[in-house]
Amino acid sequence: MSDTSTNLGLPYLMAAQAQKHVTHNEALRLLDALVQLSVLDRDLTAPPTSPADGDRHLVASGATGLWAGWDLNIAFWTDGAWLRLPPRTGWRAWVEAERTLLVYDGVGWVSITPDVLQNMALLGLDTTADASNPFSAKLNAALWTAKTVAEGGTGDLFYNMNKEAAGDDLGLTLQTGFVTKALVGLFGSDRFRLAVSADGSTFFDGLSVDNATGIVDQARLPRFKAHTNYDNYVGVGAWTKISLNNTDYNDQGAFDAANNRFVAPASGTYLFGATLLYKINASATARMRGRLALNGTTEIRGSLGEISATHVSLATAIWLQIMVPLTAGDTVELQGYFRVADGYFAADHTSFWGCKIG
Repeated sequence: MSDTSTNLGLPYLMAAQAQKHVTHNEALRLLDALVQLSVLDRDLTAPPTSPADGDRHLVASGATGLWAGWDLNIAFWTDGAWLRLPPRTGWRAWVEAERTLLVYDGVGWVSITPDVLQNMALLGLDTTADASNPFSAKLNAALWTAKTVAEGGTGDLFYNMNKEAAGDDLGLTLQTGFVTKALVGLFGSDRFRLAVSADGSTFFDGLSVDNATGIVDQARLPRFKAHTNYDNYVGVGAWTKISLNNTDYNDQGAFDAANNRFVAPASGTYLFGATLLYKINASATARMRGRLALNGTTEIRGSLGEISATHVSLATAIWLQIMVPLTAGDTVELQGYFRVADGYFAADHTSFWGCKIG
């Protein structure tokens, strides 16, 4: 009959044995070392200089000193001495320094923390994955970085996303409090879209790119073109707002037709242009001027135009064009002026247009 147990080599109490407590305590000491085995590290080849009672290490290959010949064994510091515990197949050890779990396969210690994950149904990082979100992660930062040439990679990094058919959706949803505020991707077609929402229900395309041509469309860009369908009479010596009672287009309703002015829906840089076509009243010697006015009174610098020679009715025109920064709510209007003699700004060919460009 053996005097030690088969698997852990624990000493048995023998019949008629003196000082049985010594053998019993030795078995408890071994159990204390091996049960729920957790070692500090696995890269030392020689004992540390100041071990604490109960410290355990997996001895690295090439051991020296008091650990000579203990390669891959467990070194246990107890009662002021190192105790050697040879591993057996199937033993498991947690390596505290690496936060990894090892198993002894009869030849060496191998990690059972998987290097490859394949065909997993669910994966949750610090949160619970489910059928709707089979991969779920709760974290404050994430990093994807290219494998370098020195590491055997190419130095490139591609993140590929694929959908089955053009009519399907593919993209990123950006949310606040789990309410979607923006969509980026290919939704319902292969046209690239950036769409935003205030409530997660109604979405507006801020940017759309035709995948066949590369043409960019800003569907919500404020832009307009307005004209008058009647002759605007302007007297002598006073700046007069031109009535523009028709719009050829008026995206986002930025042109206020009731008040004949553009109202900036958002702060930014805008481009404006206008045409003022002269129509005679009583004298062709009228001196014709035009300008764009900010908030009704302030002339936008660079927008003033004047013709002071003899005019040809329905053939003489002023063209204005200016770029200007505006604050949301600012207004811009087209104004006309005559000196020397009065006149008209002609129907259909007198127009005002603009758009946001930045």
